[in-house]
Amino acid sequence: MTDLREFIRILLLCVVASVAYGIVHDQFTAHLCVEYFTVAHPPVFATTSPLLQGLGWGVIATWWVGAFLGLVLALSARVGGRWKLKASELVRPVFLLMAVTALTATACGLTGYLLFKAHRIGIAGWEDAIPPEKHAAFSADIWSHLASYGMGFAGGLFLCAQTLWRRWRLSREGSK
Repeated sequence: MTDLREFIRILLLCVVASVAYGIVHDQFTAHLCVEYFTVAHPPVFATTSPLLQGLGWGVIATWWVGAFLGLVLALSARVGGRWKLKASELVRPVFLLMAVTALTATACGLTGYLLFKAHRIGIAGWEDAIPPEKHAAFSADIWSHLASYGMGFAGGLFLCAQTLWRRWRLSREGSK
């Protein structure tokens, strides 16, 4: 029963961390360019409020990412050998993953903004739907969101591999 409880704790840790990240991230991007949510996404919320769009999409767009990460991380941390990691031992690595993802999203969002301003990129397909004064911000939002998903995925894989490595190392040290 303890194994199942820890498995669920790891799953919940990742869902809560991902949703918290998503809400904070989407607050920034919604306030930068709410059209990213109101025009470029399906109409889920009948509001143009950046606050509400950021809250809603912050949950919708990240809970499943957290659930997937939580499932794979819990498997990496708990299944198999006797050296199992608890959710409490994964709080810091999950927090670091969210921090690295945030830094990557910020850097990529700024890059998308600057590249648009320098006329190096456009917003293909969205020019007519997005007000011209919001094009650079829309580009920043796109780049930021793509970076979040990319780093979240790559970082999640790295975290799972690191967890397996840590368990292997602990089992080697424990058998000496």
